[in-house]
Amino acid sequence: MGVVREIVSIIDGPVSAEAVSTQAGPMIQESRELAAIHTNIVVKIPMNAEGLKAVSVLSREGVKTNVTLVFSANQALMAALAGAAYISPFVGRMDDIGHDGIALVEQIVSVFDIHNLDAQIISASIRHPLHVTQSALAGAHVATVPYKVLMQMLKHPLTDLGIEKFLTDWARVPKS
Repeated sequence: MGVVREIVSIIDGPVSAEAVSTQAGPMIQESRELAAIHTNIVVKIPMNAEGLKAVSVLSREGVKTNVTLVFSANQALMAALAGAAYISPFVGRMDDIGHDGIALVEQIVSVFDIHNLDAQIISASIRHPLHVTQSALAGAHVATVPYKVLMQMLKHPLTDLGIEKFLTDWARVPKS
């Protein structure tokens, strides 16, 4: 928990902390302890029956949760109805097994819109920059973007060429 305390002292916004218990009772207790560290803590809870039991109790207590390992719109719906603040469909892992992870995000967004559900959708397991763009277009509120992908998003060959041309042109300007 020391690392979590250090992170919340640096970050001014939601900070994820994961409950590692597998049964609802211990998961609830662990989540309460994590949430007590700081108001910005969002406890990650796995998508299963025990996790949903925990989310239901925790949401009534005001503990923010992120239901992770979501692989279907039905799972997302159940998590939102249980009171999760965030839902994390794993886009890349869906793609890895030959399914369309972005289509899953689109389905979840549609279901949440139809039923006016407040949970935010976090596109997780992002594999490349196109996943980020597609997630945003699909209506995801947040994406968990690995550092490598973030760096790829910054780069574009035309940007590099443009900067090079600008610097070359600037070097030719007479300086007096």
